Amino acid sequence: MSVPTAVLFGFLLSGLAAIAEELDLELVLLADATGSIDEAEIRFQRQGYATAITDPAVLSAIASNIYGKIAVTYVEWGSVNSQDVVVDWTIIDGPASAQGFAQALMTPPRRAFGRNAIGAALLKGKALIDTNGITGLRRVIDLSADSANNWNGPSIFEARETVVNSGIVINGLAVLCRHCSGRPVSYDLEERFARDIIGGPGAFVVTADNANTFSDAVRKKLILEIAEGSKPFGPEVDTVGLQPAQSNGGLSLLR
Repeated sequence: MSVPTAVLFGFLLSGLAAIAEELDLELVLLADATGSIDEAEIRFQRQGYATAITDPAVLSAIASNIYGKIAVTYVEWGSVNSQDVVVDWTIIDGPASAQGFAQALMTPPRRAFGRNAIGAALLKGKALIDTNGITGLRRVIDLSADSANNWNGPSIFEARETVVNSGIVINGLAVLCRHCSGRPVSYDLEERFARDIIGGPGAFVVTADNANTFSDAVRKKLILEIAEGSKPFGPEVDTVGLQPAQSNGGLSLLR
C-alpha cells in the first residue's frame, strides 16, 4: 500500500470509527450528475465542494457549534436507479478531517448517470440519514441541480413531504449554467427550487451561475447550514437575510 493510499485509508477508517458520536449536523450533499452535466462540470462541482469544506470560514462555523463537528456524505444522483455515494459518512471536526474528505471527493470516477429523478435522490438522502447510526442535533439534505424536472421515480412532492415530515430540512443549490452543457431551462429555476423542492424550518436556495461562482456559493451555503445551530451569523456570510435572491452566489430564504 502506497503512503498516500495508506493515509487516505486511515482517514476513512477514523471517520467510520467516529460514527457513533453525537454531533451538530448530519449533512447529505446531493450533487447533480444527470445527462446535462458533463465530465468537466462533475469535476468543478466536486472541486467546489472540496474547496468549500476546507475553507477557514466553514471550519470556523463547524467549531462554533455545540459539539464542534459535523457528519457529511457526498452523493451524485442521476436517474431513479442511479445514485452513487462518492464519499461515505465522514466526521469533519477540523482541518485534517476536512482535507481528507476533500481528497477522497476528488478521487473516484463518475458512476451516476441518466435523466432527472429528484424525488428518488431526496429519498436516497433520507435513507442515508436514517441508517447512518449518527445522532445529530440537525439533519439536512442539500440538493444541487441545473433543472427542476423529475422524469422518473417518485414525484418531488411525495419525496419532499416524506423527507420534511421526518424532521429533515431540504436546502437547494440552483446551478444556473446550463450554457456550459445541455440547454438553458425555460423557467425560473430558483423560483422552482423555492416552490417545489426545498422544505423545512429555515430552508433556503443558493444560486451559482458559472464555475467561478460555484465554490463561493457552496461556501456560503455550508456556512448557513452549519451555523444554523449557532446564530447569529458571522461576517463570513454576506447577503444573508430575507432578501431577494441574486446570481453569483445569491441567497433566497424560504419565508
